[in-house]
Amino acid sequence: MLIGIAPCISPELLGVLARMGHGDELVLADAFFPGDSCNSRVVRADGLRIPELLDGILALINLDSYVPSPVAMMAPVPGDALDPSVEGAYRAVIDRHWPATPGIERVERFAFYERARKPFAVVMTGETVKYGNVILKKGVVPLTR
Repeated sequence: MLIGIAPCISPELLGVLARMGHGDELVLADAFFPGDSCNSRVVRADGLRIPELLDGILALINLDSYVPSPVAMMAPVPGDALDPSVEGAYRAVIDRHWPATPGIERVERFAFYERARKPFAVVMTGETVKYGNVILKKGVVPLTR
């Protein structure tokens, strides 16, 4: 373990976060997401819920402030209803770390899967809520001197 890094951040995930550049995306996927079918770089985070993992990640990286929506979630299929507490839980974590982040973009289901083919990595979690997948776009880390 390292001081200041949440225990939910595995060495593999820490390496992925360190190798990501600004503008790279990271998918935090629920337990049912076809991660290995979508992306060649998959990190396992089985048993972890997305809000906990999101909290650990956003303590280490910032979100892209140069795009309209640095956070995206899957839109519901027509006829399905969203549980607003899912987005609310994610938003609470985002606001704790990066309160100026714009609203969460909703992406049509198949467009979301297509977009998940391009990110730097997919993190497979133990999340089981419906429509719980989220894409984060990493920002430019400010230099301090």
